[in-house]
Amino acid sequence: MARKHRAEEEDASIDMTPMLDIVFIMLIFFIVTTSFVKEAGIEVNKPDASNATKQKSANIFIAINEDGDVWMDKREVDVERVRANIERMLAEQPTEVVIIQADEKAEHGKVVEVMDQVKAAGISRISVAAKGG
Repeated sequence: MARKHRAEEEDASIDMTPMLDIVFIMLIFFIVTTSFVKEAGIEVNKPDASNATKQKSANIFIAINEDGDVWMDKREVDVERVRANIERMLAEQPTEVVIIQADEKAEHGKVVEVMDQVKAAGISRISVAAKGG
């Protein structure tokens, strides 16, 4: 009785191409849907507030230190340039809220000037950061 022999056995392998395609699609999805926060760039001593609430979604932060210097996107800006910087940031990523982190020793007038610039840029919801107490 003659036996049939296989000349070559096929290699059992798994095709990785579909899995790599899915991984790359997921990577692209997460990159596109990620929101980037525009930090102010400096730390300030925020005033205490007993009824402070946590702000959920804000992408733009503006810091005002005790000397009256205004910081946005990790760089110092003039008060007159706040509106233009916010409009540029809104073009990159729209948001409804801007958070102002004013030092407790910052002049009230400077904070109001920054708030006016934010309103002029088209954002009506402005939050002032405070330490919860």
